Amino acid sequence: MDLTKLIDSDTAVFWFRRDLRLSDNAALYRALKENDTVLPIFIFDTLILDKLEDKADKRVEFIHETLLTLKNQLEESGSSLLVYHGTPEEFFGQVKPKVVYTNRDYEPYARRRDEHISDILSTKGSVLKTYKDQVIFEKSEVVKDDESPYTVFTPYSKKWKAKLEAFYYKSYPVERYLTALKKVKPLPFPSLKDIGFQKTGAKFPERSIRQSIVEHYHETRDFPAVAGTTKLSVHLRFGTVSIRKLVQIALKKNETWLNELIWRDFYHMILWHFPKVEKAFKPQYDQIKWRNNEQEFAAWCNGQTGYPIVDAGMRELNETGFMHNRVRMITASFLTKHLLVDWRWGEAYFAKKLLDYDLAANNGGWQWAAGSGCDAAPYFRVFNPYLQTEKFDPELKYVKKWVPELNTTAYPKPIVQHEFARKRVLDVYQKALKS
Repeated sequence: MDLTKLIDSDTAVFWFRRDLRLSDNAALYRALKENDTVLPIFIFDTLILDKLEDKADKRVEFIHETLLTLKNQLEESGSSLLVYHGTPEEFFGQVKPKVVYTNRDYEPYARRRDEHISDILSTKGSVLKTYKDQVIFEKSEVVKDDESPYTVFTPYSKKWKAKLEAFYYKSYPVERYLTALKKVKPLPFPSLKDIGFQKTGAKFPERSIRQSIVEHYHETRDFPAVAGTTKLSVHLRFGTVSIRKLVQIALKKNETWLNELIWRDFYHMILWHFPKVEKAFKPQYDQIKWRNNEQEFAAWCNGQTGYPIVDAGMRELNETGFMHNRVRMITASFLTKHLLVDWRWGEAYFAKKLLDYDLAANNGGWQWAAGSGCDAAPYFRVFNPYLQTEKFDPELKYVKKWVPELNTTAYPKPIVQHEFARKRVLDVYQKALKS
């Protein structure tokens, strides 16, 4: 394919990334409104893909399916989607677009990438224009009165709500400007095999927003056996739904659900201001002497710890790419507190398996569980898996779905006793935090 014929100095480019939808898309709206000829592109970035060990990766398949839907939608308007397999640097090194539009990404790799692409474009007399799309408030839009970033959620959320006006969550009317899409014949579309991956057969959560679930979210969200959460996290992660649309609904339907969306903004803000996520947010927590027993870690990964609620969660994750949020907290607490395994091990495992994997939320959640993060659970809070089960899965419906061999000789005995583990972790943490 001759990219220079598709993208010339009269063609503006819109670059899809974490915003895989046409409707209510900030940068796409700007591109179409400000230009007569806009070609949408997506880059399967090999710098990211090559790091994925499992070539049957559900997330890559989700993106692939979503792109095909987008391509079909664009072709209904007489345009198409240009899909490139390689690095962004390679792609933009070959073309000389009028201008490139994209929505901002706050992860460290994305920030470095965008700086590099901006430099490449500037040498060609072009420019990279970026817009806020995946959050309501970004960077330093919600900060303390002295302009320093919040590191505790509650005051952040109060300021967030106080600042919120309709301007921040109104939708972008992309549909009005679709005539500016570049008229081209349908473009080639790579198969999963072409980009080095294979089908998984995964069933992905629906994109639909079930408002009845949102209305009762505060009552049902902690019970993993109940369909009490929207399962929209993967769609938020890849931008197949608009955060603005969800906030519009949350404001009308449920403040608890709104608070979950605010937590998402909070973690992205933290990642922007404190990008060194490989270290503990609270430096003294890097003094903890982790046991890091590889056999026990493997038992946790495989759902063979002898703690039914933990094992159910890990098996659900391994099979579906999803884990209920309450169970995420339980499994993370168990790994870091009961087994004294470094939270970074758990974070990396979730990063491989979660369909909705998001660096900001995953890192924030794991550091919360370990006690090392901003606004984290105190180090002396050690979830009791048995009490958590009694409270949130009293009839064992969730546990029995994923651990059918429960109460048989096929199910392993607990790999550690709760009271022993609790005493051990408190001793280890106290020694580290006193030093």
